[in-house]
Amino acid sequence: MTTNQTHSENSHQNVVRFITAGSVDDGKSTLIGRLLYDTKSILVDQLESLSKTKHARVTSSDAGVDLALLTDGLEAEREQGITIDVAYRYFSTSKRKFIVADAPGHEQYTRNLVTGASQSDVAVILVDATRVDLNTSPATLLAQTKRHAAIVHLLGLRHVVFAVNKMDLLNFDEKVFNTIKTAIEDLTIKIGLPAPTLIPMSALLGANVVTASKDLPWYKGPTLLQWLESLDTSPQSEKTALRFPVQYVARQDGSASDDLRAYLGQIESGSIRKGQRIKVLPGNLEATISEVYLSNRSNREQTDGSNTVHSAQTGQAVALCLAEDIDVSRGCLFVSADDDTPPTLTKQISADLCWLDSEPLSLSRKYALRHTSNTVSTKVKVIQRVLDVETLSHASDTHALTSNEIGRVDFVLQQPIAADLFDQSQRTGSFILIDEATNHTVAAGMIREALI
Repeated sequence: MTTNQTHSENSHQNVVRFITAGSVDDGKSTLIGRLLYDTKSILVDQLESLSKTKHARVTSSDAGVDLALLTDGLEAEREQGITIDVAYRYFSTSKRKFIVADAPGHEQYTRNLVTGASQSDVAVILVDATRVDLNTSPATLLAQTKRHAAIVHLLGLRHVVFAVNKMDLLNFDEKVFNTIKTAIEDLTIKIGLPAPTLIPMSALLGANVVTASKDLPWYKGPTLLQWLESLDTSPQSEKTALRFPVQYVARQDGSASDDLRAYLGQIESGSIRKGQRIKVLPGNLEATISEVYLSNRSNREQTDGSNTVHSAQTGQAVALCLAEDIDVSRGCLFVSADDDTPPTLTKQISADLCWLDSEPLSLSRKYALRHTSNTVSTKVKVIQRVLDVETLSHASDTHALTSNEIGRVDFVLQQPIAADLFDQSQRTGSFILIDEATNHTVAAGMIREALI
C-alpha cells in the first residue's frame, strides 16, 4: 500500500458523515443539538443567544435552551418549529470528527433527505416512541419512518441505527422498547436492510446520546456517540476498479514541445498511475497515461521533481494526459484496460427511482439523465412497480409515479452510457433525472439492471 493510499484511507476513517432521518417531531434537531452540547462544540455566546430566542419550543432542559435551535437556522424553521432545509453541523471527539446533516421530516421535503443521505456514510433514523401504535401486532410505525428507511436502503448506506427517542415520556419502559424493536426488525426484513442496531434514548435529557443513562439499566449496548465512534467507514475493498469520468478537457496550444491536452475530473474509484494502460468509454479506445497532475500536492514525496505525481487514488481531483492523441470529451469514462468487470455500454436500464417532483412521472415526457459527467436524453419505457409505504408491498398495476414515491422504472436512452450496477459502484451506478422542459431535478435513480 502506498503512502497516498494509507493517508486517504486514514482520512476517510477519521471523518464520519451521518444524516438524521425520521418523521416530523421525532426529535432529530434536538438530538443533534444534544450531541453538539454534550461534546462541548457550542460557543458560550451561541448558548446565550439561543436562551433569549423568542421561538424556543421547550421551557426547560438540562442545557437550559431549546437544543433544536442549534440546527434550525432559518427564521421560518424557528417560527414553525419544523426543519425545512438540510442543516449541516460539525463536531469532534478525541477519536474522530463528524459531519452531521439534519434532514427535514415532512413528506414534502423528502428530496432534501435524498440529497443529504447521498453524501453520508451513516443514517440515524429516529423513531418517536410515543407515536408508535402499540395496539397492533407488530406495532405500527409512522409512514415517514418507513419511507426514510426505504430510501436509506435504496441509497446503499452501509451503517444504519434506529434511535428510539422520547423513552422518558414512557418511563423508560423496557417492554415498550421491545415491542417497538420487533416492529423495526419486521420493517427492515421487508425492505431488505441488514439486522438493525437499536438504541433507546431521550435526546432532550441526553439519555444514551453521549453518556449512558441510569434510567435504562436494562440496556447494555453502546450510546449513540460510542456507536458512531466505533464504525468502520473505510472504502469497501471490492470497489477497486478504476472509474474516472471526464468533467473537462483543457487544451493549451503551443509549440510541439509545450502543447498540452489534459482531462480533468475526480477519481470515483480505484487508482491511476503514470504509464498505465486505460480504455476510454464509450468509444473503447485504448491509451497510455503519460502524466498525472494533482490539484492538491500535499503528498510531495510522491512527486518526481516537477508538478506531476506518479499516482493518484479514489477521491482525488486530477488532470490526466495521454500519450496517444485520441477522441476524448466530457462524459467519457476512463477504466483500466485490463478491467475484468468493466461497465456495461447500454441504452436500456432498469432503475429504482425516488421521485422528487410535484408533477408525476410521465411516459410521454422527455427527460435528461445525468450519469457522472455525462448527460443523455431518455424516455420512460415502463413503470414496473411502485412501493406502497404503508404496507411495504409493491404495486405492479400502476402507470404513475408521484411526488415522494419510490418505484422501479425502465428507461430507453438516446445514446449509450457506461453504467455499473448501483450495488457494485454507487458513484457510477447512480444518476439524477432532469425534466428537459422545466430543467427541474425530478428524481434520483439507482441502476439495478443494464441491458447490452
